[in-house]
Amino acid sequence: MSAEWLVERFVGEYGERPAMVWRDKPFSYGWLQEKAASFSGQLEQADLKRRIIALEGDYAPDTIAALFALLMADNIVILLEPKLPAPQKEEYLNIAEASACIHLVNGQISYIVRGLRTVHHPLLSSLLQEGAAGLVLFSSGSTGKSKAVVHHADRLLSKFQRAGRSHRLIPFMLFDHIGGLNTLLQSLASGGCLYIAEDRSPDAVCSMIERYRIEALPTSPTFMRLLLLSGAYKDYDMSSLRIVSYGSEVMPQHTLELWNQQFPGVRTIQAYGMSELGVLRTRSASSDSLSFSLAEGEAQYRIVDRMLELKSDTAMLGYLNAPSPFTADGWLRTGDEAVLEGNSIRILGRCSEMINVGGEKVYPAEVENVLQQMDVISEVAVSGEPSGITGQLVKATVRLHKEMSLRELRGLIRSYCMERLPAYKIPQKVVVTTESLTSSRMKKIRKWN
Repeated sequence: MSAEWLVERFVGEYGERPAMVWRDKPFSYGWLQEKAASFSGQLEQADLKRRIIALEGDYAPDTIAALFALLMADNIVILLEPKLPAPQKEEYLNIAEASACIHLVNGQISYIVRGLRTVHHPLLSSLLQEGAAGLVLFSSGSTGKSKAVVHHADRLLSKFQRAGRSHRLIPFMLFDHIGGLNTLLQSLASGGCLYIAEDRSPDAVCSMIERYRIEALPTSPTFMRLLLLSGAYKDYDMSSLRIVSYGSEVMPQHTLELWNQQFPGVRTIQAYGMSELGVLRTRSASSDSLSFSLAEGEAQYRIVDRMLELKSDTAMLGYLNAPSPFTADGWLRTGDEAVLEGNSIRILGRCSEMINVGGEKVYPAEVENVLQQMDVISEVAVSGEPSGITGQLVKATVRLHKEMSLRELRGLIRSYCMERLPAYKIPQKVVVTTESLTSSRMKKIRKWN
């Protein structure tokens, strides 16, 4: 069943409407259905059905069509970005027990068979025995080792059966990211049009917004700040933009305030999602609020010891290479510390990123929110570092707008923070770097040596 209903909708409801624009060329829903059918035939001939298969690629018409073909053939699909280093790629393929790896060459499926062998992991063997399609996603691993997340494809796709509003949008998150996958499926299920950006720099994105009259942009707080700092928006007509949804990391209040000041007519929505869960439909309390509520029927939630726990039909089956995060009664421990504000949820930060200074909790985003308001700082990432006295201390890694001595910078940071933060939250160590603190996924890099 996986994806068949969606591919049938392409022709039955949307036909020759453009599904995507890639390198200035439109591709219709009819084309997408025909290409997926063609790839299905190639998979049949190659006996690539009901197997564990890696799909290597980024957003492109052929890659998207191949994804649907693989799912319709009841494969477990591993999504891999093409720039993944060879050793890491091999590690992922071994963890997920891939029997083949495919990519697209001149509109045809090219594949490498990695040998037939018995599938050992019970999550994978259970899906194969059921004859159900699956998806394996690897978490970004920005503060640790990536986890291999296994989804039952039918469950993950079921939420898109109800079509939403169609928009002209840029799929900003990467193809192998749960946010990117959600954008892709939501847009295609609703008859929208994806304008594929091969360059995700602020200037290139702003240019696309003007050229194609983009209405919606799902992105990250880090990119929103980079766009504001770049000033690129001043050179383009951004008036078509109606909705910006942000997620994947905590939004600094200062960044949100600056964004709303610059784009008062754009509705900002805080999305909530993770590789283990999919992306849930949310309602932000307001455009300037960091609190949100879950759409009715989307999921159940509770907060236990300040940790957000969720129950959702779209939750993963489990990890291939890590202990289960589910409680005995079936709740997913998200790893996010949260508080309730009325009937809304506010995320404080990831438990794995929280800094413990002599028993006091420090959330990196809170300190970053203050430091980002300093004129001399262009980028900052806050993390913890071991301390023999307090267990951990707060470290700030910064990029500067202008050169200055480390001694002068430390003094500026301390005096600025003394009026805005408790003493234990003020960075005790400051490191200056000229390298970017932003990953290829447009997220903050906190694990910095």
